[in-house]
Amino acid sequence: MNTINLAIQVLPQKVEDTYAVVDKAIKIIEESGIKYRVCPFETVIETTWEKAIEIITLIKEEVLLYAPSTLINMKLQAAAGKDISIEDKTGKYDK
Repeated sequence: MNTINLAIQVLPQKVEDTYAVVDKAIKIIEESGIKYRVCPFETVIETTWEKAIEIITLIKEEVLLYAPSTLINMKLQAAAGKDISIEDKTGKYDK
């Protein structure tokens, strides 16, 4: 199975503490044990397609408990027969 990158942006609607809901999504990613990077507008995960679907499902279920109306935007990068890594795109900018 090849590794993909999936950018996930959680946008809770009509809640007082948006960041608290977003933190719940990030905690699910963190607890999954996969490689990830939190960015100002989204979090990027590096994993298999199957694991990504599992994680996004858990995120959806969790955030809807706290923000019954939530937008979840996703961007996917995949390649046939090749792993995609976060470092390939942004590693040269790491300090």
